[in-house]
Amino acid sequence: MNADRERRLPLAPRPLTVPHPARLAPDHPDRERILAAHAAALAAGQAGYPDPETGLFVLTAGFLARRGTCCGRGCRHCPYVNEPVDG
Repeated sequence: MNADRERRLPLAPRPLTVPHPARLAPDHPDRERILAAHAAALAAGQAGYPDPETGLFVLTAGFLARRGTCCGRGCRHCPYVNEPVDG
């Protein structure tokens, strides 16, 4: 097994319910629907939810945190992303 995959990464210092603003903008038109769908999937222990706008399957922060590593693919709810946001 790949050693990088075995190494657990620290989570970003924010609740799993709060995505990094670079991944879901505070002014995104579907933000409230997206956060509600994410919260429902988290509460149910599901791996993800269908995006309210596109219908594509989106992984939850809980699922990604249990995985233990960041894949680097820009997941909307990545719990590891902690880079600064340009303001």
